[in-house]
Amino acid sequence: MSDPQKVKQDSQERMHKSIEALKAEFVKIRTGRAHTSLLDHIMVNSYGSHMHLNQVANVTALDSRTLGVTPWDKTMLSAVDKAIRESDLGLNPTNVGTFLRIPLPAMNEERRRDLVKVVRHETETARVAIRNIRRDANQELKTLLKDKKITEDEEKRLQDAIQKMTDKHIADVDAVLAAKEAELMEV
Repeated sequence: MSDPQKVKQDSQERMHKSIEALKAEFVKIRTGRAHTSLLDHIMVNSYGSHMHLNQVANVTALDSRTLGVTPWDKTMLSAVDKAIRESDLGLNPTNVGTFLRIPLPAMNEERRRDLVKVVRHETETARVAIRNIRRDANQELKTLLKDKKITEDEEKRLQDAIQKMTDKHIADVDAVLAAKEAELMEV
């Protein structure tokens, strides 16, 4: 990149994407409440190819602890059932004829603490990604300085701006973590 503003803008976008990726990971970590996005990552073997569950079935929250899954094609019911059972979520769907009822078991204290550890690990990964973006941006600024495309003052000013952006995004990551931890520990 030859434009120092592009370096800053690219860094901003990449840091924002890191936070969005963290939020997407957190959606997969269940809290004991029925949420339709809980099943989004499940792949179903459909007519010889693997498709996301929400592409072959309608997923609804029947109540706060139960999900309902209705396949578009009724012959897919057993394939959807099998995909949910084999997922990493530990769910046991009940076949109710035309759809599946999926009760979410209540979470015990130990399981909640395990999930908090997983959430903290994911958060640290996001922090590292944001710091790596800062490092890359600073490296590009050094290259621009070496190529005499910016002055030392501009480099210092842009590095300060990127550091402030990094601090802001890491604070955002911490806020997302705090919200998820509170959600997980809620009884």
